[in-house]
Amino acid sequence: MRCACIDIGSNTTRLLVAESKDGRLQEVMAQRTFTRLGSGKRDIPAPKVAEVAEVVASQVRMARECGVGAIRIVATAAIRQAPNRDAFCEAVEEAAGVAVVVLSGEDEARLAFAGATRTLQHAPLGEIGVVDVGGGSSELVVGTMPSGVSWSASFHVGSAMLADGYLRSDPPGVEELERVRAHVAGVFEGLEVPQPEVAYAVGGSATSLRRVVGAELSHETLAHGLRVLGATRAEDVAQRYELHLERVRVLPAGMLLLDEAARLLGCPLRIASGGLREGVVLEELAAVGS
Repeated sequence: MRCACIDIGSNTTRLLVAESKDGRLQEVMAQRTFTRLGSGKRDIPAPKVAEVAEVVASQVRMARECGVGAIRIVATAAIRQAPNRDAFCEAVEEAAGVAVVVLSGEDEARLAFAGATRTLQHAPLGEIGVVDVGGGSSELVVGTMPSGVSWSASFHVGSAMLADGYLRSDPPGVEELERVRAHVAGVFEGLEVPQPEVAYAVGGSATSLRRVVGAELSHETLAHGLRVLGATRAEDVAQRYELHLERVRVLPAGMLLLDEAARLLGCPLRIASGGLREGVVLEELAAVGS
């Protein structure tokens, strides 16, 4: 059985088609479009609604061509916070023929944890941390493989929100980056987080950083990456690391969020191969098989 997830986020709209093979989730197809909905609490403009609706309709067609048994469309912070979220979801459903499920922050945390941990080659013992930095929100999660999530928190802060609010220069200036850092510190101030033995990062910022700093996100590697982005024009970074220009523009803010998350969890972050979309597909596969 093949299932599909279409994830409408603040920065991108992504399709994942996957199936269960030999007890493991195997990707059949993945597609991504930068739709940049933003992260404010304003109405999503009508032209942007129409654009995203057409992107989702196209991804639904692609998924059906792969022979999927179920398609689930989920929307995250950008839609959750928009005053016209209902009209947006209705427009997407009319174009794509599939209803849109708007996830809560708790849903995002649970699905990101499932997608990150259940796609690991070797399941860690003990507590595991997962950080999901999106464009409009960020989730911190701690749990175990046998029991699932035991602690989670969702925050209205993401890479797109911070980049739109603070980063004006190309490359971003030192003072701009310090204002982002101060905002991030303020959001997480006083938060007491369980200290897992190992932690993983999911989301677009984390997966993009694999090309820039490698597979582990520590304070040292992130500081190095931030120096590179702070000294190089976005277009040049995009060409050098084969990243989308829109991703590069929000990446410094994503890096500062990941840096603070690693500090709070008390360990470096490993970049996971799975995340929210994999969690959705795993849930759909379980529902179909039950």
